[in-house]
Amino acid sequence: MLIREATAADWPQIWPFLHTIVAAGDTFTWDRDITEADARAMWMKEAPGRTFVAVDEDGTVLGTAETHRNQMGGGSHVANAGFMVDPRHTGRGVARALCARVLEQARTDGYRSMQFNAVVETNHRAVALWQSLGFEVLTTVPEAFQHPDKGYVGLLVMYRRL
Repeated sequence: MLIREATAADWPQIWPFLHTIVAAGDTFTWDRDITEADARAMWMKEAPGRTFVAVDEDGTVLGTAETHRNQMGGGSHVANAGFMVDPRHTGRGVARALCARVLEQARTDGYRSMQFNAVVETNHRAVALWQSLGFEVLTTVPEAFQHPDKGYVGLLVMYRRL
């Protein structure tokens, strides 16, 4: 698989799985009925943010990641990121490869650390993956996420030095 910066031409492949993931409501804090235009504006970052795609040999987008400043001003040295893998391509190391690329790029871009503000605690695969890549759970915000099946669950704040 190749990880590269996303282009506008990638959006038609990203939107269907991004929409499916967000509409499921179990891993992302976005409005479940987000419009395509709003999702595109939020996901396809402009500098200094970045958006990446993982593609296979025939150009199929397997997953995507976006990275941006976690805060402005005095907090702008901390990066934040989001990841989505097409459910048809899970279990192939796509998220791990995307995260490795995002971490590398964040270091190159001068960030000192990366923070995830809202990892749903019931998203066990993601939590385990982020921990295997050096992220630690700083805290859990209790009942900060309304899961469609499990009710109110916590959101984890995770952090890693670069």
